[in-house]
Amino acid sequence: MAPMVNRVAKAMTRTLVYRSIRSWPTRYQHAGFTLLEILLVLAILAMASVIVVPNLGGLDARTFSAQVREASNLLNYARRVAVVSGQPATASFSIGTATDEDQAGRPRSYVGGWRGEGVALSYRDSANQEIRVEEKLDITFFPEGGSTGGTLQLQFDDRIASIAVDPFSGRVTAEFLEDQ
Repeated sequence: MAPMVNRVAKAMTRTLVYRSIRSWPTRYQHAGFTLLEILLVLAILAMASVIVVPNLGGLDARTFSAQVREASNLLNYARRVAVVSGQPATASFSIGTATDEDQAGRPRSYVGGWRGEGVALSYRDSANQEIRVEEKLDITFFPEGGSTGGTLQLQFDDRIASIAVDPFSGRVTAEFLEDQ
């Protein structure tokens, strides 16, 4: 019975192979995309561009927000380091690109630095005198919780943010101001 099953299987296999080769439709060999397929792809691309293009315009604003958060986090970190270590801790703020002189001029209590490129930075000290930061500004926190205090004002195009440092408690608060 097994030889008969093998013959039947071989006969069916030949038939299937023969039919599959012969059944290739010749009308699809020269086919291209239909108008409906092309319109569908164009519609998908149009929807994707509507979603992506408006988000590219706000990229600078998100970058500025990230810079403000980074500066605020650096100040909070310096405050924590001063309280925990029992030593003064200094956070440095500078504008432009780094130089070798920046490395040598750091105070001993330096915990980190913030560098803003394209951001205008001004500082109002606790005596309410405003200073435009051209190169570098250091804010020091003390172990008792106090600091040199003051308010940093960051400006990028028409966006303005303010980071206030309380001179007595060292508390750091950041806020975005309305366009002026």
